[in-house]
Amino acid sequence: MSKILVIDDEEKIRTLLSKILSLEGYEVFQASDLKNALKRLEFSDIDVAVCDVKLPDGSGVDFVKKIKEKYPSLEIILLTAFGNIQDGVQAIKNGAFDYITKGDDNNKIIPLVYKAMEKVSLNKRISQLEKQLGNRHSFESIIGHSKKIQSAVESAKKVATTDATVLLTGETGTGKEVFANAIHNASHRTKYNFIAVNCSAFSKELLENELFGHKAGAFTGAIKDSKGIFEEADKGTVFLDEIGEMPLDLQAKLLRVLESGEFLKVGDSKTTKIDVRIIAATNRDLEKEIENGNFREDLFYRINIFTVHLPPLRERINDIEDLTYSFLKNFSLKIGKKISGFSKEYAEALKKHPWKGNIRELRNVIERSTILTDREELQIDSLPQDFQNSQEINLKGKTLSAFELAGAEKIHIQKVLNYANGNKTKTAELLGIALTTLYRKIEEYQIK
Repeated sequence: MSKILVIDDEEKIRTLLSKILSLEGYEVFQASDLKNALKRLEFSDIDVAVCDVKLPDGSGVDFVKKIKEKYPSLEIILLTAFGNIQDGVQAIKNGAFDYITKGDDNNKIIPLVYKAMEKVSLNKRISQLEKQLGNRHSFESIIGHSKKIQSAVESAKKVATTDATVLLTGETGTGKEVFANAIHNASHRTKYNFIAVNCSAFSKELLENELFGHKAGAFTGAIKDSKGIFEEADKGTVFLDEIGEMPLDLQAKLLRVLESGEFLKVGDSKTTKIDVRIIAATNRDLEKEIENGNFREDLFYRINIFTVHLPPLRERINDIEDLTYSFLKNFSLKIGKKISGFSKEYAEALKKHPWKGNIRELRNVIERSTILTDREELQIDSLPQDFQNSQEINLKGKTLSAFELAGAEKIHIQKVLNYANGNKTKTAELLGIALTTLYRKIEEYQIK
């Protein structure tokens, strides 16, 4: 039930207002002065206050400013016996929801309270969404209890509260952007923009414009000034993914940003000053890139102040089930299916996969399984064929791993047979072997 506080030193008015508002379904509290109002606000979660302007111990107009600083979500409607423009303007400036005159505007009070309640409700929903978003981008959202991922989390937490440039290393799909978001969210820059850009997704010219912006007339079609990512992220964080793909001349401009906090827009002669934190990420060996002349050594030392390495999924096998449960929960809710979990065989198949695409690949596989299954539990038949084939293979009483040569050969023959719809002549042609050899392999490996 929504709560209202009526503050007025005149008992008759206070009682009448309280009765009217109670009939509207609100829980109403009363206070005869500002001192008692403050006590009530401290112990009750008040949504809206209806307050007289002139009270024995102070002005309602001044009270608004004081209360809004302490309780920003509280909405206050001021009532006055003798309204004047100056007080009304000041009341609104101080944060009052509205300012009305007693008597003449009695018919406005209930509609105003409804509107004030709607605003309170909207602000609560926004606050809840912001909290959920913050949780989604926090270190607590990073799933996994393996030593390697926990070590990476602890390192990232330590550097998050500083302004140091961070280099995230690891294979594609290991969660570098998730870590970058968490570092930003735990920093003093969290109220400002976090902007991510993939350096491999643009040509040199487009990437330069994307990062630094341009002046009007800098090139054909540049009809007005345009801000780049660095300017948009001022006081916030820029995440440069795949920084190893950045062209050398843009690396020089980035180095200037790191050293002096300034850059030149495309077509500009005047520098732009900004204050941003840079988090970079790469799946390349930048030291080798330096040796090959593809990456600036001075830039490497500027971005390599603090490095956090993210382990590949194959080095944190014990985290696969936790990640799978998390993805399954999200996708089943999104698709509208009631799926409680997955079979032991399904989990084992996931654990034996090499996961070259890491967590991103796992996420895609779980989404596919969720779409395909008609059961309340994910089974191995909802996995792609290569996952099913990669299970341990029994050859004449011997268990073969899919990573052994014979196992890999059996899987390959099975795939080509499936592709040829069981046509053995066509399969032999595609494999480049004699038909008799194919028949022998089928019998040897007991391929159905």
